[in-house]
Amino acid sequence: MSTTAAARPEVAPPEPWTFPMPQESVTENGIRLLSYAVPGQYVVSVRLVVPLSLTDEPADREGVAAMTARLLDEGTAEHSSEEFAELMERTGMVLGAAVTDGALSVDVDVPQRFLPQALDLLRQALSEPAFPEAEVRRILRSRLAEIEQERASAPHRAARELTANLWAPSERASRPAAGTPTTISAMSRDDVVAFHRTHIGPRGATLVVAGDLDGIDVAEVVATGLGGWANPDHVPATPARPPVPAGGEARVVLVDRPGSVQSELSVAVPGPDRSVESGWAPYPVLSFIVGGSPSARVDAVLREDKGYTYGIRAAFRPRARGGSFVTAGSVRADATVDALRLLVEILEKAREGFSDSEIRSGVDYVVQTAPGRYATADAVADEASALAIEGLPLDFQTQTLAAMRELDDARLTTAYADVVTGEWVVIVVGDAASLREDIEGLGLGPVTVVPA
Repeated sequence: MSTTAAARPEVAPPEPWTFPMPQESVTENGIRLLSYAVPGQYVVSVRLVVPLSLTDEPADREGVAAMTARLLDEGTAEHSSEEFAELMERTGMVLGAAVTDGALSVDVDVPQRFLPQALDLLRQALSEPAFPEAEVRRILRSRLAEIEQERASAPHRAARELTANLWAPSERASRPAAGTPTTISAMSRDDVVAFHRTHIGPRGATLVVAGDLDGIDVAEVVATGLGGWANPDHVPATPARPPVPAGGEARVVLVDRPGSVQSELSVAVPGPDRSVESGWAPYPVLSFIVGGSPSARVDAVLREDKGYTYGIRAAFRPRARGGSFVTAGSVRADATVDALRLLVEILEKAREGFSDSEIRSGVDYVVQTAPGRYATADAVADEASALAIEGLPLDFQTQTLAAMRELDDARLTTAYADVVTGEWVVIVVGDAASLREDIEGLGLGPVTVVPA
């Protein structure tokens, strides 16, 4: 018996991938509508962003924006909190709301056939929230308990200390977005009502709808569902700007947790946002090379070679304006000082450049995984809403990925050196009594000890 071998097929390189482009329109009440057709995604993702600045909060009521967001689904003029929850359950709708440095974001995921009902419930939550006194008190109590839990968590405690030391004390970015015990304790229902009335309205808002939209007149459905949303008292948000860095020399803050068996490390400097004039393309690739994967420089030494950690990650973290470069993770307590020394050495040495294999690996990872990262309706909607918050063009991802393919060592080294100047803000959460003297011996700057 004879067999004939089939010819091996030619495997062509993948075609350049492009981020999907939406249908764009504007509703009569001023909402920018972006509709993304994602065939086969029958759970539709809806993202609404309303420009909002935390700097517009009253100074003695910081956190009121976050509390307002948390209360939007706790009852409306038409429905009690329990009734509203039941209506969402009947439609399979999930609603969440949060604030960032640039916007109020409301996320809705709902089966396609219930999109009209979901948009009507969204309108009610936005335009006529009841803010029941009992629910306001509950949310405020919950936030105070959350603050205590965060204080007990080493990663949260490190992140809190990092923002407090990275940005100038006058900057809203240096304090928790969801408020402090003092500001939350002073808050009342009247504060929430006043903030909502002044700062939450359709003016300047963007609505993203992504999913299988076959047979749906999205513009009509949105006009019917959200067209009645109005707020004549809505005041435009203060435009976003980069927070002012705290400045000064490199320094270490040691948060004292006696007896800790692990230490939490954070090493950071101010960084760019995605609208940086020189282009964002180098920064996701740099994140991957330096500390974005188990094979990155940081983990290759601290995890694979030394066994000091389960993993430390480095990333450029953009805000609506401005950003930071943060490397963070936990290490064994007995390895804290050597791990910190090695970590800073790795970050400093990266200013000397990157190998061709590192660059190829980083570019290939970011570019070739993009289709998978944005394969679902919720991922498309999340990215489109982020573009709206940051004021970026709709083809931003496509253009950035194309620019990544042209990156070389000179471009990456320049981009890294522009940010990493050596003026580190270092946070260590661990046992101060056993660590302080040796950390001072590293010469990373003055060491300040603060209680946990």
